[in-house]
Amino acid sequence: MVLQRDGHRGQTLLSFSLDDVSFLRSQSGAAALAAVAELELSDATRIADVAAARARFGDRAPALVETTLLRRRAGEKLGGLCDVSDWLFTDEALQQATAAPVALHRAGRLAEAGVVVHDATCSIGTEVAALRRAGVRAVGSDIDPLRLAMARHNLGPAADLCRADALRPVTRDAVVVADPGRRRDGRRRLHVDDYRPALGRLIDAYRGRDLVVKCAPGIDFDRVRRLGFDGEIEVTSYRGSVREACLWPAGLARPGVRRRANVLDRGEQITDADPDECPVRPAGRWIVDPDGAVVRAGLVRHYGARHGLWQLDLDIAYLSGDRPPPGVRAFEVLERVRFDERRLRRALSALDCGALEILVRGVRVDPDALRRRLRPRGGQPLSVVITRIGSGPAGAATAFVCRASR
Repeated sequence: MVLQRDGHRGQTLLSFSLDDVSFLRSQSGAAALAAVAELELSDATRIADVAAARARFGDRAPALVETTLLRRRAGEKLGGLCDVSDWLFTDEALQQATAAPVALHRAGRLAEAGVVVHDATCSIGTEVAALRRAGVRAVGSDIDPLRLAMARHNLGPAADLCRADALRPVTRDAVVVADPGRRRDGRRRLHVDDYRPALGRLIDAYRGRDLVVKCAPGIDFDRVRRLGFDGEIEVTSYRGSVREACLWPAGLARPGVRRRANVLDRGEQITDADPDECPVRPAGRWIVDPDGAVVRAGLVRHYGARHGLWQLDLDIAYLSGDRPPPGVRAFEVLERVRFDERRLRRALSALDCGALEILVRGVRVDPDALRRRLRPRGGQPLSVVITRIGSGPAGAATAFVCRASR
């Protein structure tokens, strides 16, 4: 085992070895893990608990403690796939693993297509587990022998797994799913050329085949198109956070759909094939901040048209209307002022503002710094939406003082 520094999170991580995995998979390893699982391992007890584990299990203690902590983290993220309480992980693999609801959504789309799937970057096995739960016949491969050993443990002896380079196809008729590595030395790699393997090389390797690729949500859509991808880009959010952009080949997408926003929490999907008649008007009673998946997929107008809303400005993602969409958190407009800190402070004081939420688009404002300068001390929780209305010399930063619906 090797300890390495996570430059992104400032933590020291354990790098497992194949010997560690072999021990953790053994009966004696399982018994040791059960013993370590009894430890609290909280911030208050961590030092004493690790010392106790080391006194009992010697050099095996770091792998046992790390596995125990990773299993606890994995429960909420992956528990919907299956019982992951006895799975093996690395920290990096768990960070990149798709949250269960998102993975099950993708697996459901593939199940509807009635295809066999080859997960060419199966890592520790989470996507294969989701596919199996959805009733999809799936095989997995990975070039990393350590992660493959973990996947064999996690998925059981019935899983079809092999070691292979994702850039060297080992199946013929299956739909290929890939989740290229986007972390190195604890840091996220956002450019598609820095993926492992690079996105362009993946697309070239499976040219002429149906290839589904999970990507970072901030991926450059135009760059993807220039690489030769001509299918659908689906942006998915869950629990208010944009989780991923997934590339779907034309053969597995609805005809005419090039972009899709999928809001899992509400079971809502918007595509660029939907109507987009969305006028620009002054703010009405409510301001709506569309879900991040809608914004990222460039489908704000389509979302507005569906829900009878209009844009405040053609280039700004905020929408407005006489009533918000059902179940969506929105902001009831109480007052509108030209954005100036003195004017805004007076407006907030007159409304007895206490706790203050600040949302900003199109204006260079640090919400936290502004909140400190405004120093609200009243009793009413309020929200301020700051945005630019209009372009060029006619454009002006505007602040809407609002009451959030929830």
